[in-house]
Amino acid sequence: VTLGLLGGGGSILIVPILVYLFQVEPIAATTSSLFIVGSTALITSIQYIKRKEVSFKSGAQFAAASFVGIYISRSLLLPNLPSTIFSTGSFELSSADLILISFALLMLSAAFAMLKKRKITEVDVHPATGFKTALQGIAVGLATGFVGAGGGFLILPALVNLVGLNMRMAIGTSLLIIAANSLFGFGVSYLHDSRNDWMLQFTLLFLALVGSFIGARFSSKVSEQSLKKGFGRFVLVIGSLIIIERLIFR
Repeated sequence: VTLGLLGGGGSILIVPILVYLFQVEPIAATTSSLFIVGSTALITSIQYIKRKEVSFKSGAQFAAASFVGIYISRSLLLPNLPSTIFSTGSFELSSADLILISFALLMLSAAFAMLKKRKITEVDVHPATGFKTALQGIAVGLATGFVGAGGGFLILPALVNLVGLNMRMAIGTSLLIIAANSLFGFGVSYLHDSRNDWMLQFTLLFLALVGSFIGARFSSKVSEQSLKKGFGRFVLVIGSLIIIERLIFR
């Protein structure tokens, strides 16, 4: 519903839903999240492709840089994480704790981005790649691969301010990049471990798509700014609770 109302943001809740409602192990939850987020973004992007509001060249260039970060996270970093990251006295930080705390920090960043009163500035430059864009793409890839989130709140400003796309083109291109990044990350993980709860993944994907269509129908009837603030506060609370649960109420 959030995806349909706001054009993004809902995917940030997939990992907590998988971990806390369905008791999925955190690393497996990030893999399932990549499949659900990627498939949802791909289907949602079709309407932007039909309206020719996607820059395939800029999207491919940004995604190519992101793939580097995703491969590092899914193929090199996550499979080699020790079960215990840090231990002192009675406190122990496990790999599952690290993943969920990292995800919670990303949720807090997304929440602050939604709550902050600022507009993404559209700059009058020709779409082009450069060192900053490549670094942004790699950073997004690392985050996407490690925590299993789409990273749209990081991609959109980069496409507008660094690549030079107008807002409509940036939204459509962002969805395609999220789809490519997420499905690539899922593929890398699937090659390492083919165990998957396909029934759960397709069920949540179906429900996410139903929700997005419901949200889209009501998007013109509610204030986008009020929705962003409300959802931002909700994500802020959920992210904070995850950190508290992992560090204090163990």
